[in-house]
Amino acid sequence: MKSITKKYTNGEVTIIWKPDVCSHSAICFRGLPEVFDPRERPWIRPENSTTDDIINQVKKCPSGALSYYMNEGE
Repeated sequence: MKSITKKYTNGEVTIIWKPDVCSHSAICFRGLPEVFDPRERPWIRPENSTTDDIINQVKKCPSGALSYYMNEGE
């Protein structure tokens, strides 16, 4: 079975989401609802916040379903 990985970027940082790993704790949604909103599609909208705020919130993900990398040249 192949795992799904989704990527979302604001140009500076790319958020990686692994839905198979997600524990649905909603820490991302409660901490940064302008970016993480499971009621919307796409549910991750990194253009709605700063790169620093996104990184700080992604680091709080308890399951490791969210991670990030900085885009080239940034």
